[in-house]
Amino acid sequence: MSEQMSGAEMILRALKDQNVEHIFGYPGGAVLPIYDAIFQQDDIKHILVRHEQGATHMAEGYARSTGKVGVVLVTSGPGATNAITGLTDALLDSIPLVCISGQVPTPLIGSDAFQECDTVGITRNCTKHNYLVKKIEDLPRILHEAFYIARSGRPGPVVVDIPKDVQFAMGEYYKPSNESDHKSYKPQLNGDLGAIEEAVNLMTRAEKPILYTGGGIINSGKEASESLRELAELTGFPVTSTLMGLGAFPAKSDQWLGMLGMHGTYEANLAMHDADLIVCLGARFDDRITGRLDAFAPNSTKIHVDIDPSSIGKTVHIDLPIIGDCNNIILEMIRIWREKTNQNRLSASSVWWKQIEEWRDVKSLRYENSDEIIKPQFAIQRLNEAVKDKDTYITTEVGQHQMWAAQYFQFNEPNRFMTSGGLGTMGYGLPAAVGVQVAHPDATVIDIAGEASVQMTMQEFSTAVQFRLPIKIFILNNEYMGMVRQWQQLLHGSRYSSSYSESLPDFVKLAEAMGGKGIRCDDPAKLDDAIQEMLDYNGPVLFDCRVSKEENCLPMIPSGKAHNEMILPDTKDIGNVIDEKGKILV
Repeated sequence: MSEQMSGAEMILRALKDQNVEHIFGYPGGAVLPIYDAIFQQDDIKHILVRHEQGATHMAEGYARSTGKVGVVLVTSGPGATNAITGLTDALLDSIPLVCISGQVPTPLIGSDAFQECDTVGITRNCTKHNYLVKKIEDLPRILHEAFYIARSGRPGPVVVDIPKDVQFAMGEYYKPSNESDHKSYKPQLNGDLGAIEEAVNLMTRAEKPILYTGGGIINSGKEASESLRELAELTGFPVTSTLMGLGAFPAKSDQWLGMLGMHGTYEANLAMHDADLIVCLGARFDDRITGRLDAFAPNSTKIHVDIDPSSIGKTVHIDLPIIGDCNNIILEMIRIWREKTNQNRLSASSVWWKQIEEWRDVKSLRYENSDEIIKPQFAIQRLNEAVKDKDTYITTEVGQHQMWAAQYFQFNEPNRFMTSGGLGTMGYGLPAAVGVQVAHPDATVIDIAGEASVQMTMQEFSTAVQFRLPIKIFILNNEYMGMVRQWQQLLHGSRYSSSYSESLPDFVKLAEAMGGKGIRCDDPAKLDDAIQEMLDYNGPVLFDCRVSKEENCLPMIPSGKAHNEMILPDTKDIGNVIDEKGKILV
C-alpha cells in the first residue's frame, strides 16, 4: 500500500518505519520543510545541536552505544560541510549513520546559489555511499536503502542530499521492501567452511597463539562478544584488542592481556611479536597496531576474519583470509573445535603462558603516584572505582587522556566505550556523551576529556543543559596539548611549539555560565569526594581535575618502531630499550 504525501513528510515516515526515535540536527533554509514536518509529529524527537559537527558525533555516540543507526539532519552548504569531520570519523570507525542534508532547489544546482555546495562530491570519499535525490519518485527507495547500507556489512555513514523542491513535491510513499532482495549490495555474512576448518586446524596445533580482536566484534552485536568469550574459554588462548574493540572481552579475565599497539601493554605487544599464530577477529592491522611493518609478528601465521574484503591483506600479508560476519564465523569455529577436540590448549601452551606471565610481571602500566598532585592515571583509577557498580558509559576526546582511559579504566562489556579511533578527532567526546545519554537516559555517562580537546566542541554542553542530559565531563587538565607535548619532548628535543594552553577558561565559571555545575579538584586526598559530588549532581557537570603537567603516557611504541622497541615507564630514550629477546635494557 502506498500513500500520497510531501517529500518532507516521506522523510519523517521513513525514519519512523526504520525505528528511528531521535535525530540530531540544526535547521536552515534548505531543510525548513523537514523541520515543519518534525513540528507536526510526536514520534521522533529532535535534539537541537549547536554545531553540525556536534550532531554527527552525537549520532556516533548514539549508534555505538546502541547498535542502531544514528541520524543527522543538516542544511545545505555550511551545514553539510560542517558535518564532514564526523562523517569521516564514522567511516574510519565503521559507525552506522544516515545524514540527511538539504540542498538548493534542483533548477539552481550548479549556479552557485546561496548556501549551495556539491555535497555529494565533497562527501564521496568520506562516506560509505551517498545520494542526490532529484525526483520525488526515488525518495522512499533511497531513504530505506540508505539505512540498509549504513547498518549492513561493514557499517558506515551514508549521506542523502535532498533539494528543497523535492521536499515540497508530492508523491507516493511506500514502506521498506525485503532487504535481501537488494540487487547490487549483498555483504557476505557466512565464511567459507573449508577456510574456517583450516583455521581451527591451525589453532589446534599452535604453541604460541593469540586472539587479536577489534571493533568488528562490537559491530557484529552483543552475541559476537559472547561468542568471543566462549571461544577464548574453549581454546585457552590469550586475548588482546584494539582501542575500538575494548569491552568485547572482559578486562577482568585472566586471559586478557590488555590493549595492544602504540600505547598497549608490554605483555600484549610482546605476545603479538612472538606469536606463532595470530587469529585476527574484526580488526584491520592499522598502523597504530602494527608499528614497523617489516618487523611486525615476523614468525606468525596470520588468520584474518573480516566482513570487509578490502581490509584483508591491505597492509599485512595474510596467510588465511576468511570473509564474513565475525559472530557467524566464531560460532563455526566453536562448533568445529568441539567436534575435533573439545579440549583447551592450556597444557600445550604452558610455556607460552609462562612467558606471558613474565611479561606481565614487568607491570608496564606502573606509575609513581603522589600525595601532592593528582596523577592522571590515579584519577582514572579512582573514577573507575567510583562507577564500578553503576550502569556506566564512557566517551573520550583524543590525546593522552584517551590512552589513559583505555589503559586504566576496566571495560567488561561491549558498547560501553565510545572514542575516536581511526581519525583521532579532538572534540569527539562531549557531543558523543550527549548522544549516549539521549539513548540511555538513566545511565551514568562520562566523557574523559583533555582541557584542549574538549574546547573544540564545548558549545554542545549547552545542548546537554537544554535537554536536561546529566552528562559528566571529567577533564584531565594538565594545561598542555598533552600528546603533542609528549611527542615534542621525546622526538623534538623538548621544543614545545604551540602545545601550551596559555589562556584556558575557568571551567567552573564556564559550566555555570552555560547552566550546568562546575567542580575543581587539585588535591589527591579530596578527589574521591569530588568525584562523588560530580556523580550525585542530577545535571551536566564540568569537572576540572588538575593533574600533573608533564606526565607522559607510557608504555609507548614510537612511530616507525617495532613491538619489541617500547618505551617503558622507567626508560627515557627511544630505541634499544628492549633487546631482541624482550629483556629490558634500562
